[in-house]
Amino acid sequence: MNRVAKDRLIVALDVSTERRARELVDSLRGIVGMFKVGSQLFTEAGPKIVSEIVSSGNEVFLDLKFHDIPNTVACASVAATRLGVSIFNVHARSDREMMQRAADAVSEVAAKEGLKHPSVIAVTVLTSSDATVLSEIGIGSEPESQVRRLSLLAQASGMDGVVASPREIGAVRSTVVIPGFLIVTPGVRSAGAALDDQKRVMTAAEAIRAGADYIVVGRPITSAKDPVESAGKVLEEIDPGLG
Repeated sequence: MNRVAKDRLIVALDVSTERRARELVDSLRGIVGMFKVGSQLFTEAGPKIVSEIVSSGNEVFLDLKFHDIPNTVACASVAATRLGVSIFNVHARSDREMMQRAADAVSEVAAKEGLKHPSVIAVTVLTSSDATVLSEIGIGSEPESQVRRLSLLAQASGMDGVVASPREIGAVRSTVVIPGFLIVTPGVRSAGAALDDQKRVMTAAEAIRAGADYIVVGRPITSAKDPVESAGKVLEEIDPGLG
């Protein structure tokens, strides 16, 4: 059961110290399939923590949401590829050229240097956003409409998939119908659990059943008294969605 379920679970190492990140990686190694390194840990520890996790035999989702001029994002994408990450992301709410340049740069450096080709995915609408938040930044559409539009743009720009909330998984699947288009889904919470700053959520089983390839879980595991036990409970929740 857990062998299949663990490959769908990414644990977010959104912690403040290298020491805590290492403790979590050591305790969860072999239990979960991948670890996410985001802005907090990357700013604290730098690329060395990514290299360390990869060198220890674990997969990494580098969640830095690159969003800049095309050349800068392309260069950052090359650097991410050289770190050996399995997945990294850029913001879809930029432009086609930026995403295309990122995808092309990754393919070129991976082929030229014999590196693993990471999946490059695009962030659609953050799970902390709702229609009110979108309106505040000048976007008049509902989250689902915006996710559909950005998913199509990401696919047309050569992205391997998107980051989307559980509530928009079905919308992405019905909008982008090419095989193998990845959906990485944060905003997963157990039934009755605190939502923290997430607004558009589902349980793990619901997200997998809806069509997510990976779910990202952070605080419910990393802030738990026993992260191993908490991760095990999430895996048990994922399993019914795989049937």
